[in-house]
Amino acid sequence: MNFSQLFLILRARYKIILLVLVVTVMTTLLVSLLLPKTYKADTTLMLTQMGTDPVTGMIFPAQMMPGYMATQLDVINSTSTALMVVNSLRLDQNEAIKQQFEDSDSQNSIRHWLADLLLANLSVEPSRESGVISINYKGADPVFVAAMANAFGEAYQEISIRLKVEPSQKAAVYFTDQINVLRDQMEIAQKKLSQYQQDEGIVNVDYRLDVETSRLNELSSQLVMAQGEVMGATSDQNNNNRGGEGQSIVTNSLVNSLKINLAQAESNFADISQKLGINHPSYEGAKAEVEKMRLELNRHVNATSRNAISREAEIRSALEDQKNNILALNKARDELQLLVREVEGAQSAYESAMQRLNQTSLEGQSNLSSVSLLDLAVPPVTHDSPKLLLNMLLSVFLGTLLGLGFGLLAEMLDRRVRSAEDLVEVLQAPVLGVIKRNTPEHRRFRLFWPSLMRFHSRPKIGSRT
Repeated sequence: MNFSQLFLILRARYKIILLVLVVTVMTTLLVSLLLPKTYKADTTLMLTQMGTDPVTGMIFPAQMMPGYMATQLDVINSTSTALMVVNSLRLDQNEAIKQQFEDSDSQNSIRHWLADLLLANLSVEPSRESGVISINYKGADPVFVAAMANAFGEAYQEISIRLKVEPSQKAAVYFTDQINVLRDQMEIAQKKLSQYQQDEGIVNVDYRLDVETSRLNELSSQLVMAQGEVMGATSDQNNNNRGGEGQSIVTNSLVNSLKINLAQAESNFADISQKLGINHPSYEGAKAEVEKMRLELNRHVNATSRNAISREAEIRSALEDQKNNILALNKARDELQLLVREVEGAQSAYESAMQRLNQTSLEGQSNLSSVSLLDLAVPPVTHDSPKLLLNMLLSVFLGTLLGLGFGLLAEMLDRRVRSAEDLVEVLQAPVLGVIKRNTPEHRRFRLFWPSLMRFHSRPKIGSRT
Protein backbone atom coordinates (compact mmCIF):
# COMPACT_ATOMS: atom_id res chain seq x y z
CA MET A 1 0.00 0.00 0.00
CA ASN A 2 1.46 3.32 -1.06
CA PHE A 3 0.59 6.84 0.03
CA SER A 4 -1.98 7.36 -2.74
CA GLN A 5 -3.94 4.29 -1.76
CA LEU A 6 -3.75 5.28 1.93
CA PHE A 7 -5.03 8.74 1.10
CA LEU A 8 -7.94 7.36 -0.86
CA ILE A 9 -8.87 5.01 1.95
CA LEU A 10 -8.80 7.80 4.54
CA ARG A 11 -10.86 10.03 2.22
CA ALA A 12 -13.43 7.30 1.81
CA ARG A 13 -13.58 6.57 5.57
CA TYR A 14 -13.51 10.15 6.82
CA LYS A 15 -16.93 9.83 8.44
CA ILE A 16 -15.73 7.03 10.70
CA ILE A 17 -12.60 8.99 11.60
CA LEU A 18 -14.59 12.11 12.47
CA LEU A 19 -17.10 10.11 14.46
CA VAL A 20 -14.41 8.44 16.57
CA LEU A 21 -12.66 11.80 17.12
CA VAL A 22 -15.89 13.50 18.24
CA VAL A 23 -16.81 10.63 20.55
CA THR A 24 -13.34 10.65 22.13
CA VAL A 25 -13.33 14.42 22.65
CA MET A 26 -16.84 14.48 24.08
CA THR A 27 -16.10 11.54 26.38
CA THR A 28 -12.96 13.23 27.67
CA LEU A 29 -14.85 16.48 28.21
CA LEU A 30 -17.63 14.72 30.10
CA VAL A 31 -15.22 12.73 32.29
CA SER A 32 -13.14 15.86 33.05
CA LEU A 33 -16.25 17.72 34.12
CA LEU A 34 -17.53 14.87 36.27
CA LEU A 35 -14.25 14.11 38.04
CA PRO A 36 -13.88 15.70 41.48
CA LYS A 37 -11.49 18.60 41.70
CA THR A 38 -8.16 17.94 43.40
CA TYR A 39 -6.00 20.63 44.96
CA LYS A 40 -2.24 20.52 45.55
CA ALA A 41 -0.23 22.49 48.10
CA ASP A 42 3.57 22.80 48.10
CA THR A 43 5.95 23.34 51.03
CA THR A 44 9.56 24.13 50.13
CA LEU A 45 12.43 23.05 52.38
CA MET A 46 16.12 23.85 52.13
CA LEU A 47 18.87 21.58 53.43
CA THR A 48 21.45 23.89 54.96
CA GLN A 49 25.02 23.17 53.84
CA MET A 50 26.68 23.38 57.26
CA GLY A 51 30.45 23.42 56.91
CA THR A 52 31.01 23.33 60.69
CA ASP A 53 28.65 22.29 63.44
CA PRO A 54 27.99 25.35 65.66
CA VAL A 55 27.86 23.22 68.84
CA THR A 56 30.75 20.77 68.52
CA GLY A 57 32.85 22.55 65.91
CA MET A 58 33.15 19.39 63.82
CA ILE A 59 32.93 19.40 60.03
CA PHE A 60 29.92 17.66 58.48
CA PRO A 61 30.26 17.20 54.71
CA ALA A 62 27.33 14.74 54.65
CA GLN A 63 25.28 17.00 52.35
CA MET A 64 27.89 16.47 49.63
CA MET A 65 27.81 12.69 49.86
CA PRO A 66 26.12 10.69 47.06
CA GLY A 67 22.77 9.37 48.16
CA TYR A 68 22.24 12.00 50.84
CA MET A 69 19.30 13.59 49.02
CA ALA A 70 17.73 10.18 48.35
CA THR A 71 18.04 9.38 52.04
CA GLN A 72 16.22 12.57 52.99
CA LEU A 73 13.40 11.77 50.55
CA ASP A 74 13.03 8.33 52.15
CA VAL A 75 12.87 9.96 55.59
CA ILE A 76 10.06 12.28 54.47
CA ASN A 77 8.13 9.36 52.95
CA SER A 78 8.67 7.18 56.03
CA THR A 79 5.90 5.99 58.34
CA SER A 80 7.58 7.67 61.32
CA THR A 81 7.20 11.09 59.69
CA ALA A 82 3.54 10.38 58.89
CA LEU A 83 2.92 9.26 62.48
CA MET A 84 4.41 12.52 63.73
CA VAL A 85 1.96 14.39 61.47
CA VAL A 86 -0.93 12.35 62.88
CA ASN A 87 0.20 13.15 66.42
CA SER A 88 0.76 16.85 65.77
CA LEU A 89 -2.67 17.35 64.12
CA ARG A 90 -4.44 14.84 66.43
CA LEU A 91 -6.17 13.25 63.49
CA ASP A 92 -6.73 10.02 65.39
CA GLN A 93 -9.02 11.87 67.83
CA ASN A 94 -11.44 13.04 65.14
CA GLU A 95 -14.81 11.29 65.41
CA ALA A 96 -15.43 11.22 61.66
CA ILE A 97 -12.04 9.67 61.05
CA LYS A 98 -12.68 7.10 63.78
CA GLN A 99 -15.92 6.14 62.06
CA GLN A 100 -14.15 5.77 58.71
CA PHE A 101 -11.52 3.60 60.35
CA GLU A 102 -14.17 1.33 61.84
CA ASP A 103 -15.89 1.02 58.48
CA SER A 104 -12.60 0.14 56.76
CA ASP A 105 -12.09 -3.04 58.83
CA SER A 106 -8.34 -2.45 58.80
CA GLN A 107 -6.10 -4.75 60.80
CA ASN A 108 -3.69 -1.92 61.67
CA SER A 109 -4.11 0.66 64.38
CA ILE A 110 -5.87 3.90 63.56
CA ARG A 111 -2.57 5.80 63.64
CA HIS A 112 -0.89 3.51 61.11
CA TRP A 113 -4.05 3.46 58.99
CA LEU A 114 -4.01 7.26 58.87
CA ALA A 115 -0.26 7.26 58.12
CA ASP A 116 -0.80 5.01 55.10
CA LEU A 117 -3.62 7.25 53.83
CA LEU A 118 -1.52 10.39 54.22
CA LEU A 119 1.49 8.89 52.46
CA ALA A 120 -0.70 7.84 49.51
CA ASN A 121 -1.38 11.52 48.68
CA LEU A 122 2.16 12.73 49.41
CA SER A 123 4.83 13.35 46.80
CA VAL A 124 8.34 14.73 47.29
CA GLU A 125 10.35 16.37 44.53
CA PRO A 126 14.05 17.20 45.01
CA SER A 127 15.89 19.87 43.13
CA ARG A 128 18.49 18.65 40.66
CA GLU A 129 21.29 21.09 41.37
CA SER A 130 20.51 22.47 44.84
CA GLY A 131 19.53 21.37 48.32
CA VAL A 132 15.86 22.40 47.97
CA ILE A 133 13.07 19.84 48.47
CA SER A 134 9.41 20.40 47.57
CA ILE A 135 6.75 18.53 49.58
CA ASN A 136 3.46 18.22 47.64
CA TYR A 137 0.17 17.06 49.08
CA LYS A 138 -3.03 16.51 47.10
CA GLY A 139 -6.60 16.44 48.33
CA ALA A 140 -10.14 17.70 47.83
CA ASP A 141 -9.98 20.48 50.45
CA PRO A 142 -7.51 23.34 49.72
CA VAL A 143 -7.19 24.29 53.40
CA PHE A 144 -6.56 20.69 54.42
CA VAL A 145 -3.87 20.06 51.79
CA ALA A 146 -2.02 23.25 52.82
CA ALA A 147 -2.13 22.20 56.47
CA MET A 148 -0.89 18.70 55.62
CA ALA A 149 2.00 19.98 53.47
CA ASN A 150 3.14 22.30 56.27
CA ALA A 151 2.71 19.54 58.85
CA PHE A 152 4.94 17.19 56.85
CA GLY A 153 7.56 19.93 56.52
CA GLU A 154 7.58 20.59 60.25
CA ALA A 155 7.58 16.86 61.04
CA TYR A 156 10.59 16.31 58.77
CA GLN A 157 12.41 19.20 60.44
CA GLU A 158 11.72 17.70 63.88
CA ILE A 159 12.63 14.14 62.90
CA SER A 160 15.91 15.34 61.38
CA ILE A 161 16.80 16.81 64.79
CA ARG A 162 15.72 13.61 66.52
CA LEU A 163 17.79 11.44 64.18
CA LYS A 164 20.85 13.48 65.09
CA VAL A 165 20.15 13.87 68.81
CA GLU A 166 19.08 10.35 69.78
CA PRO A 167 22.37 8.64 68.77
CA SER A 168 24.28 11.32 70.67
CA GLN A 169 22.17 10.74 73.78
CA LYS A 170 22.76 6.99 73.62
CA ALA A 171 26.47 7.60 73.10
CA ALA A 172 26.50 9.93 76.12
CA VAL A 173 25.03 7.16 78.31
CA TYR A 174 27.64 4.72 77.01
CA PHE A 175 30.51 7.14 77.64
CA THR A 176 29.20 7.84 81.15
CA ASP A 177 29.43 4.14 82.01
CA GLN A 178 32.87 3.87 80.44
CA ILE A 179 34.13 6.93 82.33
CA ASN A 180 33.27 5.26 85.64
CA VAL A 181 35.27 2.19 84.63
CA LEU A 182 38.21 4.27 83.38
CA ARG A 183 38.18 6.37 86.55
CA ASP A 184 38.44 3.24 88.68
CA GLN A 185 41.31 1.94 86.56
CA MET A 186 43.13 5.26 86.84
CA GLU A 187 42.70 5.31 90.62
CA ILE A 188 44.00 1.74 90.94
CA ALA A 189 47.06 2.58 88.81
CA GLN A 190 47.70 5.74 90.87
CA LYS A 191 47.47 3.79 94.15
CA LYS A 192 49.91 1.19 92.87
CA LEU A 193 52.36 3.95 91.93
CA SER A 194 52.06 5.69 95.29
CA GLN A 195 52.40 2.43 97.24
CA TYR A 196 55.51 1.48 95.28
CA GLN A 197 57.09 4.89 95.94
CA GLN A 198 56.37 4.53 99.66
CA ASP A 199 57.73 0.99 99.80
CA GLU A 200 60.93 1.92 97.97
CA GLY A 201 61.29 5.33 99.59
CA ILE A 202 61.46 7.07 96.21
CA VAL A 203 60.75 10.75 96.03
CA ASN A 204 62.68 11.71 92.91
CA VAL A 205 64.39 8.71 91.44
CA ASP A 206 66.34 10.71 88.87
CA TYR A 207 67.77 13.12 91.48
CA ARG A 208 68.62 10.27 93.83
CA LEU A 209 70.28 8.38 90.99
CA ASP A 210 72.43 11.41 90.21
CA VAL A 211 73.49 11.71 93.86
CA GLU A 212 74.32 8.01 94.11
CA THR A 213 76.25 8.15 90.85
CA SER A 214 78.31 11.09 92.13
CA ARG A 215 79.01 9.16 95.33
CA LEU A 216 80.07 6.15 93.27
CA ASN A 217 82.50 8.30 91.31
CA GLU A 218 83.89 9.73 94.57
CA LEU A 219 84.39 6.25 96.03
CA SER A 220 86.14 5.19 92.84
CA SER A 221 88.56 8.10 93.23
CA GLN A 222 89.14 7.28 96.89
CA LEU A 223 89.78 3.64 95.99
CA VAL A 224 92.42 4.70 93.48
CA MET A 225 94.12 6.85 96.13
CA ALA A 226 93.92 4.06 98.75
CA GLN A 227 95.44 1.61 96.31
CA GLY A 228 98.26 4.10 95.72
CA GLU A 229 98.86 4.42 99.47
CA VAL A 230 98.96 0.62 99.83
CA MET A 231 101.48 0.37 97.07
CA GLY A 232 103.55 3.21 98.61
CA ALA A 233 103.49 1.68 102.09
CA THR A 234 104.58 -1.68 100.73
CA SER A 235 107.38 -0.02 98.81
CA ASP A 236 108.56 1.77 101.99
CA GLN A 237 108.53 -1.45 103.91
CA ASN A 238 110.52 -3.32 101.28
CA ASN A 239 112.98 -0.52 100.60
CA ASN A 240 113.46 0.79 104.13
CA ASN A 241 116.56 -1.22 104.75
CA ARG A 242 118.00 0.04 101.46
CA GLY A 243 117.12 3.64 102.22
CA GLY A 244 114.45 3.78 99.55
CA GLU A 245 111.61 6.28 99.70
CA GLY A 246 108.03 5.43 98.86
CA GLN A 247 104.80 7.24 98.48
CA SER A 248 103.98 6.89 102.18
CA ILE A 249 106.63 9.47 102.99
CA VAL A 250 104.68 12.03 101.09
CA THR A 251 101.32 11.04 102.44
CA ASN A 252 102.23 10.28 106.14
CA SER A 253 103.75 13.17 108.15
CA LEU A 254 104.70 10.97 111.14
CA VAL A 255 106.67 8.57 108.96
CA ASN A 256 108.35 11.53 107.29
CA SER A 257 109.26 12.97 110.71
CA LEU A 258 110.66 9.61 111.86
CA LYS A 259 112.72 9.33 108.71
CA ILE A 260 114.16 12.78 109.30
CA ASN A 261 115.01 11.89 112.91
CA LEU A 262 116.54 8.61 111.74
CA ALA A 263 118.68 10.41 109.23
CA GLN A 264 119.89 12.82 111.88
CA ALA A 265 120.65 9.96 114.27
CA GLU A 266 122.56 8.10 111.55
CA SER A 267 124.51 11.28 110.75
CA ASN A 268 125.36 11.76 114.41
CA PHE A 269 126.35 8.09 114.71
CA ALA A 270 128.65 8.40 111.70
CA ASP A 271 130.44 11.39 113.24
CA ILE A 272 130.88 9.62 116.56
CA SER A 273 132.13 6.43 114.91
CA GLN A 274 134.88 8.41 113.21
CA LYS A 275 136.02 10.10 116.42
CA LEU A 276 135.45 7.44 119.04
CA GLY A 277 135.98 3.72 119.29
CA ILE A 278 133.32 1.11 119.38
CA ASN A 279 133.66 0.64 123.10
CA HIS A 280 133.08 4.26 123.90
CA PRO A 281 129.81 4.97 125.73
CA SER A 282 128.88 7.74 123.27
CA TYR A 283 129.36 5.32 120.41
CA GLU A 284 127.12 2.78 122.12
CA GLY A 285 124.52 5.44 122.87
CA ALA A 286 124.47 6.76 119.29
CA LYS A 287 124.22 3.26 117.93
CA ALA A 288 121.36 2.44 120.27
CA GLU A 289 119.61 5.64 119.24
CA VAL A 290 119.84 4.69 115.55
CA GLU A 291 118.47 1.21 116.25
CA LYS A 292 115.68 2.65 118.27
CA MET A 293 114.72 5.16 115.56
CA ARG A 294 114.88 2.43 112.88
CA LEU A 295 112.59 0.15 114.92
CA GLU A 296 110.16 3.00 115.49
CA LEU A 297 110.16 3.81 111.78
CA ASN A 298 109.53 0.18 110.81
CA ARG A 299 106.74 -0.07 113.32
CA HIS A 300 105.03 3.05 111.95
CA VAL A 301 105.56 1.92 108.34
CA ASN A 302 103.94 -1.41 109.09
CA ALA A 303 101.08 0.31 110.85
CA THR A 304 100.64 2.70 107.91
CA SER A 305 100.64 -0.22 105.50
CA ARG A 306 98.02 -2.06 107.50
CA ASN A 307 95.90 1.07 107.73
CA ALA A 308 96.20 1.66 104.00
CA ILE A 309 95.25 -1.94 103.23
CA SER A 310 92.34 -1.79 105.67
CA ARG A 311 91.12 1.52 104.24
CA GLU A 312 91.44 0.21 100.70
CA ALA A 313 89.33 -2.81 101.66
CA GLU A 314 86.69 -0.59 103.29
CA ILE A 315 86.52 1.68 100.27
CA ARG A 316 86.29 -1.31 97.94
CA SER A 317 83.45 -2.74 100.00
CA ALA A 318 81.66 0.62 100.04
CA LEU A 319 82.17 0.86 96.27
CA GLU A 320 80.56 -2.54 95.73
CA ASP A 321 77.67 -1.56 97.98
CA GLN A 322 77.25 1.66 96.03
CA LYS A 323 77.18 -0.24 92.74
CA ASN A 324 74.48 -2.50 94.14
CA ASN A 325 72.54 0.55 95.28
CA ILE A 326 72.71 2.09 91.79
CA LEU A 327 71.62 -1.16 90.16
CA ALA A 328 68.72 -1.36 92.59
CA LEU A 329 67.85 2.25 91.80
CA ASN A 330 67.92 1.52 88.07
CA LYS A 331 65.61 -1.45 88.56
CA ALA A 332 63.32 0.63 90.75
CA ARG A 333 63.32 3.40 88.14
CA ASP A 334 62.34 0.94 85.40
CA GLU A 335 59.50 -0.44 87.47
CA LEU A 336 58.48 3.08 88.43
CA GLN A 337 58.42 4.12 84.77
CA LEU A 338 56.14 1.17 83.97
CA LEU A 339 53.77 2.25 86.72
CA VAL A 340 53.95 5.87 85.57
CA ARG A 341 53.15 4.88 81.97
CA GLU A 342 50.25 2.80 83.22
CA VAL A 343 48.93 5.81 85.12
CA GLU A 344 49.45 8.09 82.12
CA GLY A 345 47.66 5.63 79.81
CA ALA A 346 44.72 5.34 82.17
CA GLN A 347 44.59 9.11 82.54
CA SER A 348 44.77 9.64 78.77
CA ALA A 349 41.91 7.18 78.18
CA TYR A 350 39.88 8.87 80.89
CA GLU A 351 40.46 12.34 79.44
CA SER A 352 39.58 11.17 75.91
CA ALA A 353 36.38 9.57 77.14
CA MET A 354 35.54 12.72 79.11
CA GLN A 355 36.09 14.85 76.01
CA ARG A 356 33.85 12.60 73.92
CA LEU A 357 31.23 12.67 76.70
CA ASN A 358 31.21 16.46 76.69
CA GLN A 359 30.90 16.51 72.92
CA THR A 360 28.09 13.96 72.76
CA SER A 361 26.30 15.70 75.63
CA LEU A 362 26.33 18.96 73.67
CA GLU A 363 25.09 17.17 70.56
CA GLY A 364 22.36 15.43 72.55
CA GLN A 365 21.09 18.76 73.90
CA SER A 366 21.24 20.58 70.57
CA ASN A 367 17.97 21.53 68.87
CA LEU A 368 19.61 22.94 65.75
CA SER A 369 18.41 21.46 62.47
CA SER A 370 19.99 21.45 59.04
CA VAL A 371 16.49 21.74 57.52
CA SER A 372 14.94 25.16 57.02
CA LEU A 373 11.36 25.93 55.96
CA LEU A 374 11.83 28.08 52.88
CA ASP A 375 8.22 28.57 51.74
CA LEU A 376 5.12 27.53 53.67
CA ALA A 377 2.15 26.15 51.81
CA VAL A 378 -0.96 28.31 51.39
CA PRO A 379 -4.45 27.10 50.40
CA PRO A 380 -4.46 26.88 46.59
CA VAL A 381 -6.92 29.07 44.70
CA THR A 382 -7.28 26.86 41.62
CA HIS A 383 -7.52 23.10 41.44
CA ASP A 384 -4.64 21.01 40.20
CA SER A 385 -6.66 18.32 38.48
CA PRO A 386 -8.48 17.61 36.27
CA LYS A 387 -6.76 19.91 33.75
CA LEU A 388 -9.42 20.54 31.14
CA LEU A 389 -7.27 22.17 28.45
CA LEU A 390 -4.56 19.51 28.65
CA ASN A 391 -7.14 16.73 28.64
CA MET A 392 -8.84 18.18 25.57
CA LEU A 393 -5.56 18.46 23.67
CA LEU A 394 -4.71 14.89 24.57
CA SER A 395 -8.21 13.74 23.57
CA VAL A 396 -7.86 15.37 20.14
CA PHE A 397 -4.54 13.63 19.59
CA LEU A 398 -5.78 10.29 20.90
CA GLY A 399 -9.11 10.59 19.02
CA THR A 400 -7.27 11.24 15.76
CA LEU A 401 -5.12 8.15 16.25
CA LEU A 402 -8.17 6.04 17.17
CA GLY A 403 -10.11 7.38 14.18
CA LEU A 404 -7.32 6.50 11.79
CA GLY A 405 -7.10 3.06 13.35
CA PHE A 406 -10.87 2.42 13.06
CA GLY A 407 -10.87 3.73 9.47
CA LEU A 408 -8.12 1.34 8.43
CA LEU A 409 -9.86 -1.49 10.31
CA ALA A 410 -13.14 -0.81 8.48
CA GLU A 411 -11.29 -0.82 5.16
CA MET A 412 -9.68 -4.16 5.99
CA LEU A 413 -13.09 -5.65 6.78
CA ASP A 414 -14.72 -4.20 3.64
CA ARG A 415 -11.99 -3.97 0.99
CA ARG A 416 -12.95 -1.97 -2.15
CA VAL A 417 -11.26 -0.83 -5.34
CA ARG A 418 -10.31 2.78 -4.89
CA SER A 419 -7.98 3.35 -7.86
CA ALA A 420 -6.58 1.81 -11.01
CA GLU A 421 -3.59 0.63 -9.04
CA ASP A 422 -5.91 -1.61 -7.00
CA LEU A 423 -7.04 -3.30 -10.24
CA VAL A 424 -3.49 -3.81 -11.39
CA GLU A 425 -2.57 -5.40 -8.06
CA VAL A 426 -5.66 -7.61 -7.96
CA LEU A 427 -6.01 -8.67 -11.64
CA GLN A 428 -2.32 -8.51 -12.59
CA ALA A 429 -3.36 -6.92 -15.91
CA PRO A 430 -2.67 -3.53 -17.46
CA VAL A 431 -5.34 -0.78 -17.38
CA LEU A 432 -6.27 0.54 -20.84
CA GLY A 433 -8.27 3.54 -19.66
CA VAL A 434 -10.14 5.23 -16.85
CA ILE A 435 -13.67 6.60 -17.09
CA LYS A 436 -14.05 9.58 -14.81
CA ARG A 437 -17.41 10.55 -13.40
CA ASN A 438 -18.23 14.19 -13.81
CA THR A 439 -20.54 14.68 -10.84
CA PRO A 440 -20.74 17.67 -8.51
CA GLU A 441 -19.19 15.63 -5.75
CA HIS A 442 -16.20 14.60 -7.84
CA ARG A 443 -15.76 18.15 -9.08
CA ARG A 444 -15.72 19.39 -5.49
CA PHE A 445 -13.04 16.85 -4.52
CA ARG A 446 -11.04 17.65 -7.61
CA LEU A 447 -10.82 21.29 -6.56
CA PHE A 448 -9.23 20.33 -3.23
CA TRP A 449 -7.34 17.15 -3.95
CA PRO A 450 -4.85 16.64 -6.79
CA SER A 451 -5.04 13.52 -8.90
CA LEU A 452 -2.66 11.02 -7.32
CA MET A 453 -3.49 7.98 -9.42
CA ARG A 454 -0.63 6.46 -11.37
CA PHE A 455 -0.50 3.60 -13.78
CA HIS A 456 1.91 0.81 -13.07
CA SER A 457 2.03 -0.32 -16.66
CA ARG A 458 0.77 0.84 -20.09
CA PRO A 459 -0.49 -1.49 -22.80
CA LYS A 460 1.96 -2.17 -25.57
CA ILE A 461 1.05 -1.62 -29.21
CA GLY A 462 -0.29 -4.80 -30.67
CA SER A 463 -0.62 -6.52 -27.31
CA ARG A 464 -3.65 -8.64 -26.59
CA THR A 465 -6.04 -7.62 -23.82
